[in-house]
Amino acid sequence: MPMRTISTPNAPAAIGPYSQAQISGNHLYTSGQIPLVPETMEMVTGPIEDQARQVLKNLSAVLTAANTGWDRVVKTTVFLTDMADFAAFNAVYEQALGSAKPARSTVQVAALPRGAKVEIELIAEV
Repeated sequence: MPMRTISTPNAPAAIGPYSQAQISGNHLYTSGQIPLVPETMEMVTGPIEDQARQVLKNLSAVLTAANTGWDRVVKTTVFLTDMADFAAFNAVYEQALGSAKPARSTVQVAALPRGAKVEIELIAEV
């Protein structure tokens, strides 16, 4: 089965040589999303909660473009620049995902593109 590229104007355009997501077989693989506002490509600044909401909104747009949703997400990988933000991030994440409980890894990294505090990538069934 050939791969298919997913692209939506409702999520930030790729800022490098990559796509928003790829479908291979029955799975969607997203690129990492940072808190860019799609319409302006400006970063959401401020607390982790605001950045996390934008990242999750961006991922929701990619899921919608691929005709899937959070209930079909198998795994997320979360990158935080400060693990002290974990509890605040987790509250926003739980609210956004509702009853969906995908497998998840959360790691602290030294830095993220454009000074973001959070980046998330995911794998979902389509």
